Amino acid sequence: MADTTLPANALMPLLDKSFRLAFPFLVALAVGAAILLIIGENPFDVYALMAQESFGSLRRSSATLSAATPLLFTSVATAICFRTGVFNVGVEGAFVLGGISAAFVGFTLPVYFGSAIIPLAFAFAALVGAAWLYIPGLLLARYKVDEVVSTLMLNFVAFGISGYLVNGPLLSRESGNNVTPLVHEIAQLPRLLPPSTLHAGFIVGLLVVAAYALWVKRTPSGFESALVGFSQRFARAVGISIPATIILVMVLSGLVAGLGGGSHALGQLHRFADGFSPGFGFTGMAVALLARNSPLGIIFGSILFGALASSGTTVQLFSDIPLDLVNIIEGTVMIFAVVELGRITLFRRSVRS
Repeated sequence: MADTTLPANALMPLLDKSFRLAFPFLVALAVGAAILLIIGENPFDVYALMAQESFGSLRRSSATLSAATPLLFTSVATAICFRTGVFNVGVEGAFVLGGISAAFVGFTLPVYFGSAIIPLAFAFAALVGAAWLYIPGLLLARYKVDEVVSTLMLNFVAFGISGYLVNGPLLSRESGNNVTPLVHEIAQLPRLLPPSTLHAGFIVGLLVVAAYALWVKRTPSGFESALVGFSQRFARAVGISIPATIILVMVLSGLVAGLGGGSHALGQLHRFADGFSPGFGFTGMAVALLARNSPLGIIFGSILFGALASSGTTVQLFSDIPLDLVNIIEGTVMIFAVVELGRITLFRRSVRS
């Protein structure tokens, strides 16, 4: 009988990759455990409670997936740029502007447009998001303006624009509470598991991840963007236009972020409100870094961070644990996700030996 077991050398790369993906989260859990011990809490009890509140029932699992939905969009939007070597931190701004754009279409278009309002709102949100990140893409491609600075500054501009609109011309006259009017009922994304808040935007997010995977693996532009991220000098030598690639990935990133904002407005809030995003764009960066821009890793990472967000809120009701613990875990994951582990990975050492 033929031996079907994999040789050790074939398993090592898989184990090495798994270790790289798990390492930042394990370190984050260790840091969180140390803080819990300092304040006199049992880390095992707290983490068990968080796991129970995240996945302990269908209702809790639905809440976790609902919290993960915007992260599917923002992490893909971030990964599109990261794999090209463009450190785009402007996804948050495009997400917010996409949200207010979709809400505007959702409550402005006449009801007789029917279910067509939803795709029109998504299209407008994607267009606004793409146009917004085209600006720093052009600045980087043509004038070598640092993308970290330009996208970060544009986030503040986006917050200012949306804040003015939601407190001014788009302010709801009924509530007057820093919100827009509700979108038409026919423009609201359907709930998947009512009465939970999980909505059809989760399915749209999964489709976006699938489209990202196809773009990465099956399209010339996806391959070219990876080459640019690997070596701009080599990419230029084989005839790839670096400026065109940079602009393309920034526009695609804005498009996906705008879709995410539209999904959140139409599916979760059914309007736009001041404080629309509690930092989905920045959390999406952590997910993309943790996943190493992998489509499958993005799905698992989004669900993981969604679990942290949903459980962190409810854990406060049953203990004295502050919600800041979740922020500490997320920040630690982001820090260690960018650490180059090649020199400390035991699996690689064993392969070399």
